[in-house]
Amino acid sequence: MKAEKTSRTAQYMAFFRALETKRKDRLFLDPYAIHFIDSKLRLATRLYQYPIIEKYINNTINQKIPGALSSGIARTKYIDSLLENAVSKGVKQVLILGAGFDTRAVRLDFLQSIPVIEIDHPNTSNFKAKIYTKRIGKIPPNVTFLQIDFNKQRLDQLASEHNLDFSKPTAVIWEGVTNYLTEEAVKSTFSFISKFANGSHFIFTYVHKNILQNPDSFLGGKKLLQDLEKIEEHWTFGFLPEELSGYLYQFNIELIEDLGAAEYREKFLPNRSESGYEFYRTAVAIKK
Repeated sequence: MKAEKTSRTAQYMAFFRALETKRKDRLFLDPYAIHFIDSKLRLATRLYQYPIIEKYINNTINQKIPGALSSGIARTKYIDSLLENAVSKGVKQVLILGAGFDTRAVRLDFLQSIPVIEIDHPNTSNFKAKIYTKRIGKIPPNVTFLQIDFNKQRLDQLASEHNLDFSKPTAVIWEGVTNYLTEEAVKSTFSFISKFANGSHFIFTYVHKNILQNPDSFLGGKKLLQDLEKIEEHWTFGFLPEELSGYLYQFNIELIEDLGAAEYREKFLPNRSESGYEFYRTAVAIKK
């Protein structure tokens, strides 16, 4: 990511949530997402209520990034449900790593009384704080913004500086981040989150390692990686699904569920059939 810019992919995810909010059969409501996208995408969002425009936008997105829209929407709902389950099991705080333009802290009612700590690159974090202040009137009282470059700084140091409480059962969300990091940065982060109390839930996404080694093995894979290179947000890391459970075991973390895009689309969007983005996966694990 260029030093002077926020993440373009974070904006696209906000755009997808803004579009979903306009649908009559929407999976969720996110009235804040539209404030994080540029003027062209805001116009597209406002016109999305017209069926002919909706069809055009959906087709355009699917041609450029096959499966990304439905995958992103289903993934958002899936993580929402995993987070709600974690809170019902006694989680006392939420930590969002690489928060991007995630608005769960303000749009999910069950988080209103729970501290939410959002950690991200300074560019994205500062931009988000400005949007909240300008559009909502203030930074939500339950939200704390902390800033870090995951490839250059250590979370342990950040935690020490801000007195993070590891004794509380915590839900850690790590969405859309691991694929941009180095292997060492991913390992260091899992080591860090394993310090949270037993019963903590870890919800994270990753890409199938094969997308990096053989992009043509997935629909739209090669073009997507080329497009990411152009905006300097290239992918650098992935897991093989069959190796994930063993990888987490070294951190005393137990894998509970690991679904690919096709599976969570089927779970939440059974009537919106779409192919593509099958290399993206979402997992939930628990600290033993």
